[in-house]
Amino acid sequence: MNKKEAILSSALKLLTEKGVHNTPMSAIAKAAGTGMGTIYNYFPNKDVLINEIYISIKNKEKALFLDFDANQPIKTQFETYFSSIIEFFIENPESFKFMEQLQASPIITEEIRTEGAKAINPVKELLIKGKQERIIKVIAVDELLMFIGGAVLSYLRWYFNQSTVKKTSLNNQLQLVWDGIKE
Repeated sequence: MNKKEAILSSALKLLTEKGVHNTPMSAIAKAAGTGMGTIYNYFPNKDVLINEIYISIKNKEKALFLDFDANQPIKTQFETYFSSIIEFFIENPESFKFMEQLQASPIITEEIRTEGAKAINPVKELLIKGKQERIIKVIAVDELLMFIGGAVLSYLRWYFNQSTVKKTSLNNQLQLVWDGIKE
């Protein structure tokens, strides 16, 4: 791990544990094993660092969808999307906590937010195609995404507060969401 990655990793951990306002750059530098000069070489201030973490997580989300097989049935593609995003955040709980805390924060710039939104372009395209083929309800894509995103968020919040989770719970949620959006 290079210095920049160490800083990003340490910042993600501290920001999710202590919160944005309770995490000074000096604590991030210390946790990353680097000096203040080095941290400021990469990130002129904490807002820039936070935006870098945000876009890094969004880029990882985008990578989940690179292997989408557009030849699969709409339902199969949706199942892959829904399961992939939940599994990603289960495997990366700090990323989930960070996104949950900062998704609507004014710290995230409009430019970064716009770039991050591209992560779900394959899902948008899937929903549009599903609507055209009369498989998905004819509802505005942003409203469908709000519904799906709410289900993902609720499931993950629930998941992280359970001591044990039945293997069927994700499939049950997937079926409920599919039933909610299908024509």
